[in-house]
Amino acid sequence: MMMRFIKATWILFWAILLTLILFLPIFVTALLGKRGDAAFAGTQIYAWVLLKVTGIRLRVTGLEHIQPGQRYVILSNHASYLDPPALVLALGIQYRWVIKKEIRKVPLFGLALETSRNLFIDRSKGSEALASIKRGVAQLPDGTGVLLFPEGTRSWDGKLLPFKKGGFVIAKDGNLPILPITIRGSHDRLPKGHAAFTAGTIDVIIHPPVTLNHKPLDELMAEVRNTIESGLTPTSSG
Repeated sequence: MMMRFIKATWILFWAILLTLILFLPIFVTALLGKRGDAAFAGTQIYAWVLLKVTGIRLRVTGLEHIQPGQRYVILSNHASYLDPPALVLALGIQYRWVIKKEIRKVPLFGLALETSRNLFIDRSKGSEALASIKRGVAQLPDGTGVLLFPEGTRSWDGKLLPFKKGGFVIAKDGNLPILPITIRGSHDRLPKGHAAFTAGTIDVIIHPPVTLNHKPLDELMAEVRNTIESGLTPTSSG
């Protein structure tokens, strides 16, 4: 019990400290830059330190599937608060997050995300919210993709939840290829509902992009879901 408390305090301490240290540089570079690329680099520093102090190692496979300069709708499974920092470091490309609007209210952190050109969504507004995200994606700089968690929230047990269609509609509307990502092991490192972490390895598996090819939405969703799910078993090559 004491060790869990110490670990929970440790990760909270570093999250707050990094936010205080990096907020001003990220905020200023985001305001001065037109693209938000420099601000994104600030989030990579945040992620690197956070994973380092928690003893998390990344093992990334499939980087050869990413074409530099190509815009993607990046879709990943989500089972832990460690997923965002893992993705920021693993992919090596510029993208912006689609984030639930509640995160905007987090002091300093939410403002830094907003000024860094990330996109906030009010899930209670349905099609109106999706339309605003489409407009935001269309205004992103060339070569900058967008990342969503199609489950909409973290999984309690690490298994895939049902997918929401928003990310797929964005891909079809913008005629953008989908880049499926599997994160494996983050649930074991920091499960939903727990504040204490366990040091170890997180695998980030980058799958080949899925092109639209006029596929029906249901077929596209099933294909991407099956691809992401295939990487959750250790025997998968990704």
